[in-house]
Amino acid sequence: MRKRIVVTGIGGLCGLGPDAASVWQAMREGRSAIGPLDGEVLKDLKIRTGCQIRQLPDHGIERRRTVTMDRFSLFAVIAAREALAQSGIVVDENNTLRVGAVVGVGVFGAETTDENYRKLLVENKPRAEIFTVPKTMPSAAAGQVSMNLGLRGPTFGVTSACSSSNHAFASAMDQLLLGRADMMLAGGTEAPLSWGVLKGWEALRIVSPDTCRPFSADRQGVVMGEGAGMAVLETYEHAKARGATILAELAGVGMSADASDIVAPTIEGPAAAMRACLADAGLNPEDVDYVNAHGTGTKANDQIETVAIKQVFGAHAAKLSVSSTKSMHAHCLGASGAIEMIACIMAIREGLVPPTANYREPDPDCDLDVTPNVARERKVRAAISNGFAFGGTNAVVAFKAA
Repeated sequence: MRKRIVVTGIGGLCGLGPDAASVWQAMREGRSAIGPLDGEVLKDLKIRTGCQIRQLPDHGIERRRTVTMDRFSLFAVIAAREALAQSGIVVDENNTLRVGAVVGVGVFGAETTDENYRKLLVENKPRAEIFTVPKTMPSAAAGQVSMNLGLRGPTFGVTSACSSSNHAFASAMDQLLLGRADMMLAGGTEAPLSWGVLKGWEALRIVSPDTCRPFSADRQGVVMGEGAGMAVLETYEHAKARGATILAELAGVGMSADASDIVAPTIEGPAAAMRACLADAGLNPEDVDYVNAHGTGTKANDQIETVAIKQVFGAHAAKLSVSSTKSMHAHCLGASGAIEMIACIMAIREGLVPPTANYREPDPDCDLDVTPNVARERKVRAAISNGFAFGGTNAVVAFKAA
């Protein structure tokens, strides 16, 4: 019988709030933070809407460190510090080699990249900023978390577009099960609200002009957001031995690939990942009460996810509570699964399913119970979080009450 992996700390920030508690409170209230984008650099974009972090929390990180970080790395460090503080663990010379970090990122240091191109090509500066390479590399977030928290165990980044956070949870879980670490920080981060990245999404023509309405018949597309989420994972035995408060159990993970199209999803790939997750977690379909859907708000994705959920859960699909919290924090790409982790764990702890905000019209092709607009009281024994990405890389994680 394999070891149980539990969550003993969570942290996060996005447009909904500067910490995990405020993010969850906004979700409880069904309050969307999607709105007009700010920033001079965004002035000539057709994309006018997103979910920004308007003000960073007072993080207390020294300037000598922040000058080496792009925005996406700073988000990760802030969330990781919050999660570690909640876990009650102190990293010192006695355990530093047994604590690591895996951070998922979908893009790269976009803010730094834009800034350097502007200086080089517009302002005709002769050289790039000195920390350009270490700020832009996708693995920078994991490295910065390690350096800021003194973690010398297994540390690396993973990148699989919108599935990055869930792949990070899976990778961190593996490190613990293989005995390579006693504790792992895992999650994802993203800061995609830059001119270059948004220009790319603009070209895809799947971005909503106003807001994100997953599963609603009048949905018009995805909305971009930024943020991060992190969790402290450890074995049940390790957590109990040190008297930690256990928030939930990371019960299992499931992964698959569509092997089909770089942007168009299949039904079979997501369904395979959900089935693999349930099997890994030892859960029957009827054991799951809540599905935090990938739910991007595009016509095709929401319909395909609906069919995949029905295939996996069968008759129990009609009894599931489903919602897409992207309707409130938008699509944070590589960070989405980590922010949605907060929703799953808190739904289990508080017996409250967060809603799908902005929902206006039922869609016969999305005929699940999508928890429209208002949170619903319900005992949640187990919850799964879906992550389906460009490239056809799918990752699903399951949490259950500890």
